[in-house]
Amino acid sequence: MKNRAVLKMLLLFYWIFPTFYLHADALTELKNQVAEQNQKINELQVRLSQYEKDQKKQDEKMEKLVAEIPDKEFGLPETLKWLEKIKIYGDLRFRFEHIDSEANKNNKLAWKQGRSRARIRARIGLNADVTDEWALGVRIATGSDDPVSTNQTLDEGFSSKDIKLDMAFVDWHPECCKGLHVIGGKMKNPFYTVGKNQLIWDGDLTPEGLAGTYQFAFLEGQEIFINGGGFWVEENSSDSEQSLWGIQTGLKQNIGQGIHALGGVSYFDYGNVEGRETIYDSTDGFGNTTDNAGLYVNDYNIVELFAEVGGFKVAGMPLGFYGNFVCNTGADTCENQGWLVGTTLNKAKKPGSWQFGYNYRDLEKDAVIGAFSDSDFIGGGTDGKGHKLNFKLQIAKNVQSAVTFLINDVGDEQKDYQRLQVDLSLKF
Repeated sequence: MKNRAVLKMLLLFYWIFPTFYLHADALTELKNQVAEQNQKINELQVRLSQYEKDQKKQDEKMEKLVAEIPDKEFGLPETLKWLEKIKIYGDLRFRFEHIDSEANKNNKLAWKQGRSRARIRARIGLNADVTDEWALGVRIATGSDDPVSTNQTLDEGFSSKDIKLDMAFVDWHPECCKGLHVIGGKMKNPFYTVGKNQLIWDGDLTPEGLAGTYQFAFLEGQEIFINGGGFWVEENSSDSEQSLWGIQTGLKQNIGQGIHALGGVSYFDYGNVEGRETIYDSTDGFGNTTDNAGLYVNDYNIVELFAEVGGFKVAGMPLGFYGNFVCNTGADTCENQGWLVGTTLNKAKKPGSWQFGYNYRDLEKDAVIGAFSDSDFIGGGTDGKGHKLNFKLQIAKNVQSAVTFLINDVGDEQKDYQRLQVDLSLKF
């Protein structure tokens, strides 16, 4: 029994000792491997740190080199530098409109058959800085000879549409007199209109002649503007020309918190109009008083008063009001005045934003030259009164839709005139 116990002890020792030896040897090898890996990691960290330092030095050298290189090296070649001085712009408007109006039939007012039509307006222009003080502008547009419309009706069997020269002008703005512009040619109307109303001028009118605009700061928060010009209306080889001379001045007062008030006065004097054929269309007086031969009965020397307040906030939306009054001091009749009041709410600028506008006007027969007044109100011209409502929605950047509705009365008979316009406009 004793020998058998000794034998079991020997066998157990023989089995445990090699196993313990093997495990100890493996543990030693594992420790050596970990130490080797740590050494490699330390070496990589040193290399990475050195790489980051080298990269930083390279970046600093590159920044220094770029700063030392003149900007012109990255601009257009000298042969194409003139492209930087040119700006090309344009717009396209698609319009559907429906017109309902009354006419005198058998001494009774009755509605005529309504008229529906689709119209387009396309314009493309170019402005260029010739020097630091001289610039030019050219714009072509769809339209006819009508001075107050660049629309083209979609009809006449898919015929091609007319393209006309809408603007062509030079602009001198001397550096010695900031805010001064002297403009010559066929130009955008230089006279300020509150709320962009069209009591005197249609928005598409581009007068032809020589004009000057000057704007400068006066007292703190005040700006004064002065606009004036002389324009050729009708050239006549056998008689004196019909002309227009105008002067306008106004003051804008910034009250604070974005609120402003503006007021001013204008004077417009038409030369050689009385006793002459009507402007643009000798067969149409556009509401103005004419004799049996179709000649103007009155002269047109127009005094205008205008005012505007804006910047108020209603529920976070901007609100503005404006008004206009005109009186033709050259008329021999009592129908020589006109007035307009209007308001705008919000601003259609960012995608999804909207704007609402409203105005009411009363424009007597000889208050202004009918050929140059709003071509949509009462169908164009003078001798009418009524409402204009407008809603705009900014669909996307440079894409806008609008709905305009005019509810007017025309002439002494107070004939009803209604006009609905739905627009889609895109510009660049």
